[in-house]
Amino acid sequence: MPAPPRLRVTPPRWNESPSGRAVVRRRGTAPAAGSRRPPLPAGPARGSPRAGGRGGAIKRRGGGWTPFLSAMLRLLLVLLFLQAPGALPVSPCRRGGAPPVAPYLTRYLTQQIDHFGFDENLTFQQRYLVADQHWKKNNGPILFYTGNEGDITWFCNNTGFMWDVAEELKAMLVFAEHRYYGESLPFGNESFSDSKHLNYLTSEQALADFAVLIEYLKATIAGARYSPVIAIGGSYGGMLAAWFRMKYPHVVAGALAASAPIWQFGDLVPCGAYFSIVTNDFKKSGMGCSESIRNSWKAINHLSSTDAGLQWLSNTFHLCSPLKNLQDAAMLKNWLSETWVNLAMVNYPYKADFLQPLPAWPIQEVCKFLKDPTLSDKLLLQNVFQAVNLYYNYSGEASCLDMSETATKNLGQLGWYYQACTEMVMPMCTDGVNDMFEPQKWDFDAFSDQCYRFWGVRPRPSWILSMYGGKNISSYSNIVFSNGGLDPWSAGGVTQNITDSLVAIVIPDGAHHLDLRSRNPLDPKSVQQARALEICYMKQWIEKARHLTDPLAALGFVAEEALVTWSPISLVQGENSGPLSVKCGACMGKKGISTFPPPCSLLMCPTLKTVLFDCPSTCAREDRRGSRGRYFHAEDSPPFSITMNEAIKKGQALPGHTGGERRLPPFHPTDEVSTCHAN
Repeated sequence: MPAPPRLRVTPPRWNESPSGRAVVRRRGTAPAAGSRRPPLPAGPARGSPRAGGRGGAIKRRGGGWTPFLSAMLRLLLVLLFLQAPGALPVSPCRRGGAPPVAPYLTRYLTQQIDHFGFDENLTFQQRYLVADQHWKKNNGPILFYTGNEGDITWFCNNTGFMWDVAEELKAMLVFAEHRYYGESLPFGNESFSDSKHLNYLTSEQALADFAVLIEYLKATIAGARYSPVIAIGGSYGGMLAAWFRMKYPHVVAGALAASAPIWQFGDLVPCGAYFSIVTNDFKKSGMGCSESIRNSWKAINHLSSTDAGLQWLSNTFHLCSPLKNLQDAAMLKNWLSETWVNLAMVNYPYKADFLQPLPAWPIQEVCKFLKDPTLSDKLLLQNVFQAVNLYYNYSGEASCLDMSETATKNLGQLGWYYQACTEMVMPMCTDGVNDMFEPQKWDFDAFSDQCYRFWGVRPRPSWILSMYGGKNISSYSNIVFSNGGLDPWSAGGVTQNITDSLVAIVIPDGAHHLDLRSRNPLDPKSVQQARALEICYMKQWIEKARHLTDPLAALGFVAEEALVTWSPISLVQGENSGPLSVKCGACMGKKGISTFPPPCSLLMCPTLKTVLFDCPSTCAREDRRGSRGRYFHAEDSPPFSITMNEAIKKGQALPGHTGGERRLPPFHPTDEVSTCHAN
């Protein structure tokens, strides 16, 4: 079925400030201010690509992509980032098992184009989406989606897991758009005009955007100052979520990194592992299936050697544009390879319209046509056509198959081409033995030359390892890496626990970030258990973050300020009726017990740090009604004790601390979240 028409709009220019503009939109509907995605350059025969539909032609250095390098970039673009927008005819969140349509606000924040230098003072407008209907004000958690390489509205629509758990966690949802994608264009229509404008398209700059956005939200949204933030992302977004926690642990309390191949760099994993997993998916889905695909390449090579054979291939595959030469035949093979990989990515247990309308477990259906690898060339390729026709024409409405109508056509933002040619260098290769594809070595020098001819830049294959640590990440914490056993990107993912707080969850029956999709009655038990574990860890991070940042619980940790603020309920003397009681000799200038009524917040003196109330006499308290309270004179106080009542710890009072010991004991998570395990 042909892809539906996409919306064309004019995004705000980088020097315009739509601050304060808020547009109410409903999740699952087409955005009123969406953006048309450009076609992807489909190989050397296609000519010079355009700048993402956003401006003039890219200034190329000359030369086209070799078929394999073009295919590799297409695969990197398609397969790592299947959540991208234009590939979706209708938002999956409107289908079976999905939550109801929910409203969100579209907002924009002025961001620095360059966060790490002081010479460039230009700014741009970053788009972000906010949904807070389930948010518990006064420091409820924030689930923050680290946007991928595409229009953020579609990521919002395709991350049903966040919408499913928002009510349970009483969380605000924030979806942040990645710079250079969607409407967040640093140089407006000129963003893709040359490599100088693209110089600020890096993961580091994107993470800095996210950090600034979170700080802005906490400073401007009433009740969000101490809200724990959990980063969530899938594919490249999952990589960003993990890296966000690594680089900004003071901003995000934890991260869920789904299908995030953070180790698909350098020589951390074999370059052929990715395609081996694709092959295994087909091999175990039907006898003779992977062997039939392996034999199909020789059959195409044989038939494409003559004009008559090219015509036969064009007719057999019902191609909209006939094959004319060997270069076109190479494109046919790239197109078929892309199809097999796409199927591995979207091998979901239920019908889905992700890249194409597909049946449940689509590889099993495809393999029904590929049972006999010993057939003659023509009979074998006729069966291959039946298999790909199921992928591209499951609805039966297409009159011909267009090799440009792949996921890459819709996912094709030039921004990712640039990223793949700079820091996102992921080596891949095939050998035709451990996989079902034609042999092709990874040739970095050739890849680098192609990138230089196209962009005028050279890739830095080791930069990501230097920046984010490669496999040396044991010093980090609070990251869950989830990977599907059917997902070829799991080859570069974290699939074993590293520490108690760097946790790997493997979903044997899961394709690409299945756990981030909306709940579905046909979900395998393995993904149900994975989601339960993910929620468990998120609750644990949220509770610990609250203990560290909630002003009452923070008494035993690092102090921040001198001012003590109260809830609208004033300080009450006398009987212990609140969650936290402080007994000291000079509270309110009198001997006795003072109770902190709930809810209350306490910000401590900078000099406090590890000693309670060791503050100068200028430290004061005041209620929110503005009446000034009396001073604590801790230096005049005798030893005191602190307890937490049933409202905080289910009746388990903490032991009192007197004399020289003036700290709360270390944080211990509650029994429900101290150990997460599958049921």
